[in-house]
Amino acid sequence: MSKLYTDTDKYGYQSTFALVEAYNSAMKDLVRKRFAESGRDWKSFVAGDSYDTITKDDIANIEARLLALGYRFEPSAMSSAAERPNAYKDSGLHNENFSFEHPTAPTAPPDPQGRELRGAGDNVVTRDKNLIGIARYVRTSDKVLQYLTNGVPENTIAIVDDSGGTLTAPILEKFTGVLCAGGTTRSHLAILTREYGIPCLMNARLSGVKEGDRLEIECSAKAKSADDYQSGVEAPANVWRI
Repeated sequence: MSKLYTDTDKYGYQSTFALVEAYNSAMKDLVRKRFAESGRDWKSFVAGDSYDTITKDDIANIEARLLALGYRFEPSAMSSAAERPNAYKDSGLHNENFSFEHPTAPTAPPDPQGRELRGAGDNVVTRDKNLIGIARYVRTSDKVLQYLTNGVPENTIAIVDDSGGTLTAPILEKFTGVLCAGGTTRSHLAILTREYGIPCLMNARLSGVKEGDRLEIECSAKAKSADDYQSGVEAPANVWRI
C-alpha cells in the first residue's frame, strides 16, 4: 500500500494522494489568512482563541470546493481489486451486461419461489425481512458524481469493490442496500452501513448479477461475528435474482 505521507517531518510532510494534499493546503491557506487578519503574533494566536477562528462552515466550504473538482478516491477504493483480482474479475462484458464473476460464488437454478441463486456474502446486521431492490454497480468516481448530481435511484442495491467505503461515502446513506466484494463485517464500510441502518453483505461473492437486475438479499440470515471469522465458521447470506 502507498504510505499516507512521503516525508516523516512532522510539519513538512506531503501526502502521496493529491486530494489529501489539496485539502491540507486549503486548510493551511485558511489558517494563514485568519492569522493575518487577527493582527497577533503567532504565539498569542495559537495559544489564544485560534480554534474559534476556523468554523464548521469554513470546513464545509473547503470540502464543497474539492467535491466540485471531482471525487477522486480510486487509489483507495480500488485497492482491494488490485490485491485480489480473481475476487473482482468481471464477465468481460460491458454496460448493461457487466457482472462480477467470483470463482467461488454459489449459484443455482430458480427455486420454487422463482429465485435464482447468484451469490452470497457475510451479513452485517440481521433483520426481520429480506431486502428486495435493483442492482447498480458503483465502481468509479464518475458514477458517484453522477449520483451526487442527479440523485440515487430509488431501491438501489449498490455493488461496490472496496470495504473502505471511501468512494461511496457522499451517497452511502441514499442506498437501500449494499453488496461489497471485499472486507468483513468489521470493515469500515460495514460499520458505516450499520450506523446508517442499511442492509449490507460484505465479502459478497457474486456471479452473473447485471446492472438493473432485481435482487433479494438474505439480510434475515445470521450476522457473521468476529468469533465466526476467528474460528473459520461460514455463515453465508444468499443473494438471489428474482
